[in-house]
Amino acid sequence: MTAVLTDLYPTRGATEVTVPRKDPVVWQGPGTPGPFRPSELAGFERDGFAAVPQLITPDEVALCHDELERLIADPAVRADERSVIEPKSQAVRSVFEVHRISKVFAELVRDPRVVDRARQILGSDVYVHQSRINVKPGFGASGFYWHSDFETWHAEDGLPNMRTVSVSIALTENHDTNGGLMIMPGSHRTFLGCAGETPKDNYKQSLKMQDAGTPSDEALTAMAEQHGIQLFTGKPGSATWFDCNCMHGSGDNITPYPRSNVFIVFNSVENKAVEPFAAPVRRPDFIGARDFTPVS
Repeated sequence: MTAVLTDLYPTRGATEVTVPRKDPVVWQGPGTPGPFRPSELAGFERDGFAAVPQLITPDEVALCHDELERLIADPAVRADERSVIEPKSQAVRSVFEVHRISKVFAELVRDPRVVDRARQILGSDVYVHQSRINVKPGFGASGFYWHSDFETWHAEDGLPNMRTVSVSIALTENHDTNGGLMIMPGSHRTFLGCAGETPKDNYKQSLKMQDAGTPSDEALTAMAEQHGIQLFTGKPGSATWFDCNCMHGSGDNITPYPRSNVFIVFNSVENKAVEPFAAPVRRPDFIGARDFTPVS
């Protein structure tokens, strides 16, 4: 008989609910060996994120950016279900599972500067739950509304616990005006369960414009007043690591300056996805992986 997991973080019910975090943030404490210094891990524990001014070199940025441009220009990639198209401009917005379709991004995932930081935070071997490139060209690329990634990954992918970390690596300059990442520091310590049922195949809509799984204006206002909002800027090659339960989002990019990044989600091999906690069916594997092979 299959054991039934307790749902520690209920969501997508009749009303919005708040639940204190029941999982560690840094799973082995500030003294864990790895690329992050103890002070950086302590900051991650407190705020839910850590910024690295230069994770990869300018030459590596150029290689990754050229690969991004190659992928979004390839008609076969554009036609693939792993590509998300902007509703208004019909430009490519995101391409998922890039570590499987690109040797360049596969090597980036395995790079010790990347994967060792994920292992250090999560205290175990890790696998890639999701990878994608995000493209925000100038003059109108749309943003990503406020949300907790874990709320979606728990509800729709079946991740049981908050033992997942993301890294966003900038491939263009992140100005304070071109739709950069915003996070509410400390918001990772409270889970906000959203109201409303999950529609079938919700991912087809949510990857273009989030609806199900979005907090109310009242909840967002209260969280912003409690935690504040931090906007991340940085040069190409800079990176932001952030906890799966951080409340975050980004605005539209109406400037002439593009903002593109590669986004990798590492999950602990001890936190493998099960059936969705609040969705009729699980999302496709290219969005929420079911291959739990550790990165090596």
